Amino acid sequence: MGMYEAVKSDEDRRVRDANASQIPTSDVESSLLDSSRSDGRKGGGGNSSKGRLVSLDVFRGLTVGIMILVDNAGGIFPAINHSPWDGLTLADFVMPFFLFMVGVSLALVYKNLSSSFLATKKAVLRALKLLVLGLFLQGGYLHGLNNLTYGVDIEQIRLAGILQRIAVAYFLAAVCEIWLKGEKNVTSGSSLFKKYQYQWAVVLVLTVAYFSFLYGLYVPDWEYSISSEKSSSAPKIFKVKCGVRSDTGPACNAVGMIDRNILGIQHLYMRPIYARMKQCSINSPDYGPLPADAPSWCQAPFDPEGLLSSVMAIVSCLVGLHYGHIIIHFKDHKDRILQWVVPSSGLLVLGFALDFSGMHVNKALYTFSYMCVTVGAAGILFAGLYLMWTCMDTDAQLSSWSGWGSMP
Repeated sequence: MGMYEAVKSDEDRRVRDANASQIPTSDVESSLLDSSRSDGRKGGGGNSSKGRLVSLDVFRGLTVGIMILVDNAGGIFPAINHSPWDGLTLADFVMPFFLFMVGVSLALVYKNLSSSFLATKKAVLRALKLLVLGLFLQGGYLHGLNNLTYGVDIEQIRLAGILQRIAVAYFLAAVCEIWLKGEKNVTSGSSLFKKYQYQWAVVLVLTVAYFSFLYGLYVPDWEYSISSEKSSSAPKIFKVKCGVRSDTGPACNAVGMIDRNILGIQHLYMRPIYARMKQCSINSPDYGPLPADAPSWCQAPFDPEGLLSSVMAIVSCLVGLHYGHIIIHFKDHKDRILQWVVPSSGLLVLGFALDFSGMHVNKALYTFSYMCVTVGAAGILFAGLYLMWTCMDTDAQLSSWSGWGSMP
Protein backbone atom coordinates (compact mmCIF):
# COMPACT_ATOMS: atom_id res chain seq x y z
CA MET A 1 0.00 0.00 0.00
CA GLY A 2 1.71 3.82 -0.73
CA MET A 3 2.15 3.13 -3.33
CA TYR A 4 4.76 3.37 -5.07
CA GLU A 5 7.28 4.03 -7.67
CA ALA A 6 6.51 1.64 -10.50
CA VAL A 7 10.16 1.08 -11.29
CA LYS A 8 12.90 -1.41 -10.66
CA SER A 9 13.59 -0.75 -6.96
CA ASP A 10 13.64 -3.95 -4.88
CA GLU A 11 12.32 -2.07 -1.87
CA ASP A 12 9.32 -0.79 -3.82
CA ARG A 13 8.49 -4.21 -5.20
CA ARG A 14 8.60 -5.77 -1.71
CA VAL A 15 6.33 -3.09 -0.33
CA ARG A 16 3.88 -3.46 -3.23
CA ASP A 17 3.79 -7.21 -2.69
CA ALA A 18 2.91 -6.54 0.92
CA ASN A 19 0.30 -4.13 -0.38
CA ALA A 20 -1.38 -6.81 -2.40
CA SER A 21 -1.35 -9.29 0.46
CA GLN A 22 -2.05 -7.16 3.50
CA ILE A 23 -4.98 -4.98 2.52
CA PRO A 24 -7.10 -7.60 0.80
CA THR A 25 -6.46 -10.29 3.45
CA SER A 26 -6.75 -8.24 6.61
CA ASP A 27 -9.67 -8.58 8.95
CA VAL A 28 -10.79 -5.14 7.83
CA GLU A 29 -11.62 -6.29 4.32
CA SER A 30 -12.80 -9.81 5.13
CA SER A 31 -15.25 -9.12 7.96
CA LEU A 32 -18.22 -8.22 5.80
CA LEU A 33 -20.69 -10.69 7.22
CA ASP A 34 -23.03 -7.97 8.42
CA SER A 35 -23.35 -6.27 5.05
CA SER A 36 -26.35 -8.24 3.77
CA ARG A 37 -29.69 -6.52 3.63
CA SER A 38 -31.82 -6.44 6.75
CA ASP A 39 -34.92 -7.50 4.80
CA GLY A 40 -33.33 -10.83 3.89
CA ARG A 41 -32.83 -10.09 0.21
CA LYS A 42 -29.45 -9.83 -1.45
CA GLY A 43 -27.97 -6.35 -1.46
CA GLY A 44 -24.67 -4.59 -1.40
CA GLY A 45 -23.81 -5.11 -5.01
CA GLY A 46 -24.42 -8.82 -4.80
CA ASN A 47 -23.81 -10.67 -1.53
CA SER A 48 -23.01 -14.34 -1.60
CA SER A 49 -24.43 -16.79 0.87
CA LYS A 50 -21.32 -16.13 2.95
CA GLY A 51 -22.20 -12.43 3.18
CA ARG A 52 -19.40 -10.96 1.08
CA LEU A 53 -19.87 -7.62 -0.65
CA VAL A 54 -19.03 -8.69 -4.19
CA SER A 55 -18.77 -5.19 -5.63
CA LEU A 56 -16.12 -4.38 -3.02
CA ASP A 57 -14.26 -7.61 -3.83
CA VAL A 58 -14.29 -6.70 -7.52
CA PHE A 59 -13.15 -3.16 -6.75
CA ARG A 60 -10.29 -4.58 -4.70
CA GLY A 61 -9.34 -7.05 -7.42
CA LEU A 62 -9.27 -4.32 -10.06
CA THR A 63 -7.10 -2.14 -7.83
CA VAL A 64 -4.64 -4.98 -7.24
CA GLY A 65 -4.62 -5.62 -10.98
CA ILE A 66 -3.81 -1.97 -11.69
CA MET A 67 -1.05 -2.08 -9.10
CA ILE A 68 0.52 -5.15 -10.71
CA LEU A 69 0.24 -3.56 -14.14
CA VAL A 70 1.97 -0.31 -13.21
CA ASP A 71 4.55 -2.18 -11.15
CA ASN A 72 5.63 -4.32 -14.07
CA ALA A 73 4.89 -2.07 -17.04
CA GLY A 74 5.41 1.39 -15.58
CA GLY A 75 9.08 1.41 -16.47
CA ILE A 76 8.26 0.44 -20.06
CA PHE A 77 5.30 2.79 -20.46
CA PRO A 78 6.03 5.95 -18.44
CA ALA A 79 2.56 7.28 -19.26
CA ILE A 80 1.04 4.88 -16.70
CA ASN A 81 3.85 5.35 -14.17
CA HIS A 82 3.48 7.87 -11.36
CA SER A 83 3.45 11.48 -12.49
CA PRO A 84 6.88 13.05 -11.82
CA TRP A 85 5.16 15.91 -9.97
CA ASP A 86 1.92 17.68 -10.94
CA GLY A 87 -0.58 15.64 -12.92
CA LEU A 88 -2.37 12.32 -12.69
CA THR A 89 -1.63 8.91 -14.19
CA LEU A 90 -3.06 5.41 -13.78
CA ALA A 91 -0.57 4.55 -11.04
CA ASP A 92 -1.63 7.55 -8.99
CA PHE A 93 -5.09 6.06 -8.39
CA VAL A 94 -3.89 2.95 -6.56
CA MET A 95 -3.11 4.34 -3.09
CA PRO A 96 -6.35 6.36 -2.79
CA PHE A 97 -8.37 3.38 -4.01
CA PHE A 98 -6.90 1.18 -1.26
CA LEU A 99 -7.60 3.84 1.36
CA PHE A 100 -11.15 4.22 0.05
CA MET A 101 -11.71 0.46 0.35
CA VAL A 102 -10.41 0.43 3.91
CA GLY A 103 -12.91 3.14 4.82
CA VAL A 104 -15.86 1.33 3.20
CA SER A 105 -14.92 -1.91 4.94
CA LEU A 106 -14.58 -0.29 8.36
CA ALA A 107 -18.16 0.96 8.21
CA LEU A 108 -19.33 -2.60 7.60
CA VAL A 109 -17.04 -4.20 10.18
CA TYR A 110 -18.13 -1.85 12.96
CA LYS A 111 -21.83 -1.85 12.08
CA ASN A 112 -22.69 -3.61 15.35
CA LEU A 113 -20.21 -3.33 18.21
CA SER A 114 -20.38 -5.44 21.33
CA SER A 115 -17.52 -3.58 23.01
CA SER A 116 -15.96 -0.31 21.89
CA PHE A 117 -12.91 -0.89 24.07
CA LEU A 118 -12.28 -4.36 22.62
CA ALA A 119 -12.73 -3.04 19.09
CA THR A 120 -10.25 -0.24 19.79
CA LYS A 121 -7.73 -2.73 21.19
CA LYS A 122 -7.99 -4.85 18.04
CA ALA A 123 -7.61 -1.74 15.85
CA VAL A 124 -4.44 -0.77 17.72
CA LEU A 125 -2.96 -4.25 17.25
CA ARG A 126 -3.77 -4.32 13.53
CA ALA A 127 -2.27 -0.89 13.00
CA LEU A 128 0.88 -1.87 14.89
CA LYS A 129 1.22 -5.00 12.75
CA LEU A 130 1.12 -2.91 9.59
CA LEU A 131 3.62 -0.41 11.00
CA VAL A 132 6.07 -3.12 12.03
CA LEU A 133 5.70 -4.96 8.72
CA GLY A 134 6.34 -1.73 6.82
CA LEU A 135 9.53 -1.06 8.76
CA PHE A 136 10.57 -4.72 8.43
CA LEU A 137 10.26 -4.66 4.64
CA GLN A 138 12.10 -1.34 4.36
CA GLY A 139 14.82 -2.23 6.86
CA GLY A 140 16.77 -4.63 4.71
CA TYR A 141 15.72 -7.92 6.30
CA LEU A 142 14.71 -9.20 2.88
CA HIS A 143 16.87 -9.00 -0.22
CA GLY A 144 16.71 -9.10 -3.99
CA LEU A 145 18.32 -11.67 -6.25
CA ASN A 146 21.40 -9.50 -6.73
CA ASN A 147 21.59 -8.17 -3.20
CA LEU A 148 22.39 -10.77 -0.55
CA THR A 149 22.85 -8.40 2.40
CA TYR A 150 20.73 -8.67 5.53
CA GLY A 151 20.10 -6.51 8.57
CA VAL A 152 19.03 -2.94 9.10
CA ASP A 153 20.86 0.37 9.27
CA ILE A 154 19.03 2.30 11.98
CA GLU A 155 20.77 5.51 10.96
CA GLN A 156 19.49 5.32 7.38
CA ILE A 157 16.26 3.28 7.50
CA ARG A 158 13.28 4.87 5.80
CA LEU A 159 10.66 5.56 8.47
CA ALA A 160 7.62 6.48 6.38
CA GLY A 161 6.15 4.17 3.80
CA ILE A 162 3.09 2.64 2.18
CA LEU A 163 2.09 0.25 4.94
CA GLN A 164 2.82 2.88 7.59
CA ARG A 165 0.50 5.36 5.88
CA ILE A 166 -2.30 2.84 5.59
CA ALA A 167 -1.82 1.81 9.22
CA VAL A 168 -2.28 5.39 10.42
CA ALA A 169 -5.26 6.03 8.14
CA TYR A 170 -6.88 2.74 9.15
CA PHE A 171 -6.39 3.38 12.87
CA LEU A 172 -7.77 6.92 12.87
CA ALA A 173 -10.74 5.94 10.70
CA ALA A 174 -11.41 2.96 12.99
CA VAL A 175 -11.32 5.16 16.10
CA CYS A 176 -13.71 7.61 14.46
CA GLU A 177 -16.12 4.83 13.55
CA ILE A 178 -15.96 3.23 16.99
CA TRP A 179 -16.33 6.37 19.09
CA LEU A 180 -17.67 9.22 16.94
CA LYS A 181 -21.13 8.31 15.73
CA GLY A 182 -24.50 9.40 17.04
CA GLU A 183 -27.66 7.52 17.90
CA LYS A 184 -29.96 9.22 15.38
CA ASN A 185 -31.97 7.13 12.93
CA VAL A 186 -31.04 7.76 9.32
CA THR A 187 -33.90 8.50 6.94
CA SER A 188 -32.23 10.92 4.52
CA GLY A 189 -28.90 12.35 3.47
CA SER A 190 -29.16 15.14 6.04
CA SER A 191 -29.89 12.75 8.90
CA LEU A 192 -26.92 10.63 7.76
CA PHE A 193 -24.71 13.70 8.05
CA LYS A 194 -26.04 14.50 11.53
CA LYS A 195 -25.42 10.96 12.75
CA TYR A 196 -21.78 11.17 11.74
CA GLN A 197 -21.27 14.92 12.20
CA TYR A 198 -18.31 14.45 14.54
CA GLN A 199 -16.52 12.36 11.93
CA TRP A 200 -17.05 15.15 9.41
CA ALA A 201 -15.67 17.57 12.01
CA VAL A 202 -12.49 15.47 12.05
CA VAL A 203 -12.34 15.70 8.24
CA LEU A 204 -12.69 19.48 8.47
CA VAL A 205 -9.98 19.79 11.13
CA LEU A 206 -7.55 17.63 9.13
CA THR A 207 -8.22 19.57 5.94
CA VAL A 208 -7.78 22.96 7.62
CA ALA A 209 -4.58 21.76 9.29
CA TYR A 210 -3.22 20.52 5.95
CA PHE A 211 -3.94 23.83 4.22
CA SER A 212 -2.50 25.81 7.13
CA PHE A 213 0.80 23.94 7.11
CA LEU A 214 1.14 23.60 3.34
CA TYR A 215 0.47 27.25 2.57
CA GLY A 216 1.37 28.92 5.86
CA LEU A 217 4.73 27.52 6.89
CA TYR A 218 7.89 29.38 5.94
CA VAL A 219 10.43 27.18 4.15
CA PRO A 220 14.01 28.42 4.65
CA ASP A 221 17.07 27.57 2.59
CA TRP A 222 18.33 24.06 3.25
CA GLU A 223 21.07 21.67 2.19
CA TYR A 224 21.79 17.99 1.80
CA SER A 225 24.82 15.86 1.00
CA ILE A 226 25.51 12.92 -1.27
CA SER A 227 28.30 10.44 -0.67
CA SER A 228 30.00 8.81 -3.63
CA GLU A 229 29.90 5.02 -3.59
CA LYS A 230 33.00 4.86 -5.80
CA SER A 231 35.10 7.31 -3.83
CA SER A 232 36.18 7.82 -0.22
CA SER A 233 36.19 11.59 -0.60
CA ALA A 234 34.01 13.83 1.54
CA PRO A 235 30.28 13.94 0.69
CA LYS A 236 29.23 16.58 -1.81
CA ILE A 237 26.99 19.24 -0.30
CA PHE A 238 24.12 20.80 -2.25
CA LYS A 239 22.43 24.03 -1.13
CA VAL A 240 18.80 24.70 -2.04
CA LYS A 241 17.56 28.28 -2.07
CA CYS A 242 14.00 28.77 -0.77
CA GLY A 243 12.95 31.43 1.73
CA VAL A 244 9.29 31.25 0.66
CA ARG A 245 5.79 30.31 1.76
CA SER A 246 2.98 28.55 -0.11
CA ASP A 247 5.34 26.94 -2.61
CA THR A 248 4.20 23.60 -4.03
CA GLY A 249 7.19 22.91 -6.24
CA PRO A 250 9.63 20.06 -5.59
CA ALA A 251 12.29 22.10 -3.77
CA CYS A 252 10.55 24.44 -1.34
CA ASN A 253 7.27 22.85 -0.25
CA ALA A 254 6.28 22.51 3.40
CA VAL A 255 5.66 18.77 3.02
CA GLY A 256 9.34 18.07 2.42
CA MET A 257 10.48 20.57 5.05
CA ILE A 258 8.39 18.91 7.79
CA ASP A 259 9.76 15.48 6.92
CA ARG A 260 13.36 16.73 6.85
CA ASN A 261 13.02 18.32 10.27
CA ILE A 262 10.97 15.65 12.05
CA LEU A 263 11.96 12.37 10.40
CA GLY A 264 15.44 13.47 9.34
CA ILE A 265 16.61 13.76 5.76
CA GLN A 266 18.61 10.52 6.09
CA HIS A 267 15.36 8.64 6.81
CA LEU A 268 13.49 9.80 3.70
CA TYR A 269 12.99 8.03 0.39
CA MET A 270 16.27 8.30 -1.49
CA ARG A 271 14.84 8.02 -5.00
CA PRO A 272 12.56 11.05 -5.25
CA ILE A 273 9.75 11.04 -7.78
CA TYR A 274 10.72 14.48 -9.05
CA ALA A 275 14.05 13.07 -10.26
CA ARG A 276 12.05 12.06 -13.35
CA MET A 277 11.12 15.66 -14.23
CA LYS A 278 12.60 17.32 -17.30
CA GLN A 279 14.80 19.53 -15.11
CA CYS A 280 16.33 16.44 -13.50
CA SER A 281 16.45 13.70 -16.14
CA ILE A 282 17.39 13.64 -19.80
CA ASN A 283 15.15 10.56 -20.09
CA SER A 284 12.09 12.25 -18.55
CA PRO A 285 9.46 11.08 -17.71
CA ASP A 286 11.71 8.18 -16.73
CA TYR A 287 14.79 8.26 -14.54
CA GLY A 288 18.04 9.14 -16.26
CA PRO A 289 21.28 11.10 -16.07
CA LEU A 290 21.12 14.69 -14.87
CA PRO A 291 21.03 17.46 -17.49
CA ALA A 292 23.97 19.83 -17.47
CA ASP A 293 21.86 22.63 -15.97
CA ALA A 294 19.99 20.48 -13.43
CA PRO A 295 18.88 22.39 -10.31
CA SER A 296 20.49 21.59 -6.97
CA TRP A 297 17.44 19.82 -5.51
CA CYS A 298 17.17 17.07 -8.13
CA GLN A 299 18.89 14.41 -6.02
CA ALA A 300 17.51 15.45 -2.64
CA PRO A 301 15.59 12.76 -0.70
CA PHE A 302 11.84 13.21 -0.59
CA ASP A 303 9.23 10.89 0.91
CA PRO A 304 5.96 10.47 -1.03
CA GLU A 305 4.40 8.96 2.11
CA GLY A 306 5.51 11.70 4.47
CA LEU A 307 3.80 13.20 7.51
CA LEU A 308 1.84 16.15 6.13
CA SER A 309 0.82 14.40 2.90
CA SER A 310 -0.57 11.53 5.01
CA VAL A 311 -3.05 13.94 6.58
CA MET A 312 -5.03 14.12 3.35
CA ALA A 313 -4.60 10.36 2.90
CA ILE A 314 -6.51 9.95 6.16
CA VAL A 315 -9.26 12.14 4.72
CA SER A 316 -9.51 9.75 1.73
CA CYS A 317 -10.11 6.89 4.16
CA LEU A 318 -12.73 8.86 6.10
CA VAL A 319 -14.60 9.68 2.90
CA GLY A 320 -14.61 5.96 2.09
CA LEU A 321 -16.09 5.43 5.55
CA HIS A 322 -19.02 7.64 4.54
CA TYR A 323 -19.64 5.49 1.46
CA GLY A 324 -19.80 2.45 3.74
CA HIS A 325 -22.37 4.22 5.91
CA ILE A 326 -24.59 4.53 2.85
CA ILE A 327 -24.62 0.74 2.47
CA ILE A 328 -25.69 0.35 6.09
CA HIS A 329 -28.42 2.96 6.27
CA PHE A 330 -29.93 2.95 2.76
CA LYS A 331 -31.51 -0.35 1.73
CA ASP A 332 -32.75 0.54 -1.73
CA HIS A 333 -30.26 0.11 -4.58
CA LYS A 334 -31.31 3.36 -6.28
CA ASP A 335 -30.89 5.33 -3.07
CA ARG A 336 -27.43 3.92 -2.52
CA ILE A 337 -26.26 4.63 -6.05
CA LEU A 338 -27.67 8.16 -5.92
CA GLN A 339 -25.98 8.83 -2.58
CA TRP A 340 -22.68 7.66 -4.08
CA VAL A 341 -22.80 9.22 -7.52
CA VAL A 342 -23.83 12.74 -6.54
CA PRO A 343 -20.98 13.44 -4.06
CA SER A 344 -18.49 11.57 -6.25
CA SER A 345 -19.36 13.74 -9.23
CA GLY A 346 -19.10 16.82 -7.05
CA LEU A 347 -15.65 15.79 -5.84
CA LEU A 348 -14.45 15.22 -9.40
CA VAL A 349 -15.71 18.61 -10.56
CA LEU A 350 -14.23 20.35 -7.52
CA GLY A 351 -10.87 18.61 -7.91
CA PHE A 352 -10.46 19.47 -11.59
CA ALA A 353 -11.68 23.02 -10.98
CA LEU A 354 -9.04 23.48 -8.28
CA ASP A 355 -6.38 22.02 -10.55
CA PHE A 356 -7.38 24.43 -13.31
CA SER A 357 -7.24 27.36 -10.89
CA GLY A 358 -3.71 26.55 -9.73
CA MET A 359 -4.09 24.07 -6.86
CA HIS A 360 -2.65 21.25 -8.90
CA VAL A 361 -3.40 17.56 -8.59
CA ASN A 362 -0.24 16.16 -7.04
CA LYS A 363 0.22 12.71 -5.50
CA ALA A 364 3.58 13.43 -3.86
CA LEU A 365 2.04 16.27 -1.85
CA TYR A 366 -1.37 14.53 -1.67
CA THR A 367 -3.02 17.85 -2.43
CA PHE A 368 -6.67 18.52 -1.68
CA SER A 369 -7.44 18.52 -5.40
CA TYR A 370 -5.73 15.12 -5.73
CA MET A 371 -7.84 13.76 -2.89
CA CYS A 372 -11.02 15.08 -4.51
CA VAL A 373 -10.29 13.64 -7.96
CA THR A 374 -9.10 10.21 -6.81
CA VAL A 375 -11.80 9.65 -4.19
CA GLY A 376 -14.43 10.92 -6.61
CA ALA A 377 -13.17 8.45 -9.21
CA ALA A 378 -13.20 5.67 -6.60
CA GLY A 379 -16.80 6.48 -5.73
CA ILE A 380 -17.92 6.47 -9.36
CA LEU A 381 -16.14 3.17 -10.04
CA PHE A 382 -17.56 1.57 -6.90
CA ALA A 383 -21.09 2.73 -7.77
CA GLY A 384 -20.66 1.38 -11.30
CA LEU A 385 -19.52 -2.01 -10.03
CA TYR A 386 -22.36 -2.08 -7.53
CA LEU A 387 -24.86 -1.30 -10.28
CA MET A 388 -23.36 -3.96 -12.53
CA TRP A 389 -23.53 -6.61 -9.85
CA THR A 390 -27.12 -5.84 -8.85
CA CYS A 391 -28.15 -6.43 -12.47
CA MET A 392 -26.25 -9.72 -12.80
CA ASP A 393 -26.46 -13.23 -11.42
CA THR A 394 -23.91 -12.44 -8.72
CA ASP A 395 -23.66 -15.96 -7.33
CA ALA A 396 -22.54 -17.20 -10.75
CA GLN A 397 -19.86 -14.51 -10.94
CA LEU A 398 -18.64 -14.59 -7.34
CA SER A 399 -16.03 -17.32 -7.60
CA SER A 400 -14.18 -15.78 -10.54
CA TRP A 401 -14.02 -12.23 -9.14
CA SER A 402 -13.83 -12.43 -5.36
CA GLY A 403 -11.48 -15.39 -5.65
CA TRP A 404 -9.08 -13.20 -7.64
CA GLY A 405 -9.20 -10.27 -5.24
CA SER A 406 -9.19 -12.09 -1.91
CA MET A 407 -7.64 -15.02 -0.14
CA PRO A 408 -9.41 -18.15 1.13
